[in-house]
Amino acid sequence: MADSDIAVEFRNVSLNYRVFHERSQSLKATVISKLRRRDNYEIFPALKNVSFQVKKGECVGVIGKNGSGKSTMLKLVANIFSPSGGSVKTFGKVAALLELGAGFHHDLTGVENIFLNGALLGLTRSQVQERFEKIVTFSELDHFIDSPIRHYSSGMYMRLGFSIAINVDPDILLFDEIIAVGDQGFQKKCYDEIFRIKSQGKTMLVVSHSMDTLRRICDTAILLDRGLMLGVGPLEEMIERYAGLY
Repeated sequence: MADSDIAVEFRNVSLNYRVFHERSQSLKATVISKLRRRDNYEIFPALKNVSFQVKKGECVGVIGKNGSGKSTMLKLVANIFSPSGGSVKTFGKVAALLELGAGFHHDLTGVENIFLNGALLGLTRSQVQERFEKIVTFSELDHFIDSPIRHYSSGMYMRLGFSIAINVDPDILLFDEIIAVGDQGFQKKCYDEIFRIKSQGKTMLVVSHSMDTLRRICDTAILLDRGLMLGVGPLEEMIERYAGLY
């Protein structure tokens, strides 16, 4: 595959977490523990030597059991995490909708969070301003956009997050269990927008436990199990292999 065709590349990527088994109850206990060099954690390998390439314009599902490393993979693509080993490369602007309230400051209003998220995604203030009305209109949060988002419901969080993610004109769009949100009418609008983005040749990586959802939008899939990549290939083939793990 030519370099110009690649959107995302993992080369021998590993990521290790520290899992702590006990928490010191006092400053004194913490200091004594450090002086004695007593390690109260173990290393948990979330991803182990994973390598793959995603072509520009591909819509790739990421499937596997809970704890297999799916969300970790997307956070590496989004540059939220850095790998413990290997390299992660992305070619283009990345926008992510990963989890409830991610990237939002709860004490700021919807308006302020739009500008904050836009800045985090690399847009200038004037670029956010150009997209502002479209973001608010799509989210259908006109009456709440000046309120602190700590007052928002979970559905309102996701509607605003989805609206921002799709309107920053990303080259690579990441979804973690959040594809379409809200009531039936809003979900249809979300899917229509996803299909429009796909038709423009944008790249998408989608984590979901819903195989029906992945069948609607994905062409290929990556199968993970306990941090290992078991395969990458046609969606139905990977779904069949995934079913065989149970």
